Amino acid sequence: MDALVHIPTSMAKRPCPFASSSITTIAAAAASASASTPPRSARLPTMDSLLQTFLDLADSNPLSVDLSFERLLDSAPGDPDQSLLIDRALKLGSLLVEAGKRSARKRSSKHNSLTWALPPDLTIKVFSMLDTQSLCYAAASCSMFHKCAMDRFCYSNIDLTTVVPKVNNAVVSTMIQRAGKGLKSLKLGIVPGPNVSPGSCQPLVYSIRNSVDVSNFSWNEKKTRQGKESSVLTRSCLYPLNRDASAAGTLLRRLHLYNIERIDNTALSGALSACPSLLDLEIVGLHVELRQTLVSVSMNCPLIERLFFESSKSGRDESLKSPTCVDLVNNCPNIKSLALRGFKLHDCKVRILVKGFRKLKYVDFSSSYSITGIFLRNLGSSTGGNLLEVLILRDCMHLKEVEVVRLLTSVLAGDFKSLRHLVGVLLLTYQIGKV
Repeated sequence: MDALVHIPTSMAKRPCPFASSSITTIAAAAASASASTPPRSARLPTMDSLLQTFLDLADSNPLSVDLSFERLLDSAPGDPDQSLLIDRALKLGSLLVEAGKRSARKRSSKHNSLTWALPPDLTIKVFSMLDTQSLCYAAASCSMFHKCAMDRFCYSNIDLTTVVPKVNNAVVSTMIQRAGKGLKSLKLGIVPGPNVSPGSCQPLVYSIRNSVDVSNFSWNEKKTRQGKESSVLTRSCLYPLNRDASAAGTLLRRLHLYNIERIDNTALSGALSACPSLLDLEIVGLHVELRQTLVSVSMNCPLIERLFFESSKSGRDESLKSPTCVDLVNNCPNIKSLALRGFKLHDCKVRILVKGFRKLKYVDFSSSYSITGIFLRNLGSSTGGNLLEVLILRDCMHLKEVEVVRLLTSVLAGDFKSLRHLVGVLLLTYQIGKV
């Protein structure tokens, strides 16, 4: 500090419009402070006075301050001393900036606590309705909001889906730990964009390399760099769900995973084993096999009501076997909504599923190869399938005309009394009529 406020003995250099009285005052204060070393309590007023003098310089002409600092540098005996002066100036500036920020946060928190109309419990309730990103913004605004935003009730529904990779395993782990056993919904991964809603007929399988929405994203960001966390989720991103005895997945109701390339069947199965209360499972673009995934669901998720599964390699996965379908029907009898899109499915296996689930109301086999429509025969009048409200067979290239005609005849005969939406089949009928 003494070196920083040193007044050069020679003032023969450029004239300065800056009033030298402030510098003289600072030097005098510094000299007085260094003349003796009184107790800390006695030194505080001197430090306060010196700091006040520095703060008074904030309204000075920047050029004047620059010229004064240059003269201080010129008065230094050598280059090391000049470097020391610069370092001290930067350090002092940094200390003042941080002190100002801390004081501003304290004042904002005090102001918010006095003017914020809601008590903490209602604030937490409001925060619990925010999306995850908005909640993080609120937590960073002031200490009062931060305290409310740390309540685990605010993290019962975690949505970390993004258009480009921005989330890594550490972020997911932190959020899940904050939620604890209060976690009810978890959504992770990369979604194609805001115009595509999960569950729609538009493909959700997504490739970053082919996307037009990532002009500001470098593919190299996917790679872990030294000293920098990767922004890519790996196969271990779901480990916090079953990390210990009080696993966060115990009461999880909804799990949606989108285009997480590195998750495999082992990692997915481990996650599902920690989620016995799961009601809604949505899997899109993961490199996992259909048969093994359905086996995991059958073994671990007896309460599941909605299963949405879209293949990452459309038309190439034909791993599904009839025993797997039977086990799924027997072990998961509450399924009301079933979507298997982009898989190579045969009518015999599809029929087991559609007829087996007695509560089934929604079916989507879009882009499913090998389906001819035979599974639709006598479906509406049987004990299974007669509750169907939505039937989607979009882009099923092997769907036969004769089966479509039989289905429509059954609909006209009143067999499908609950049917409200028939997609894909009607499009094919329109094309047949044009021919």
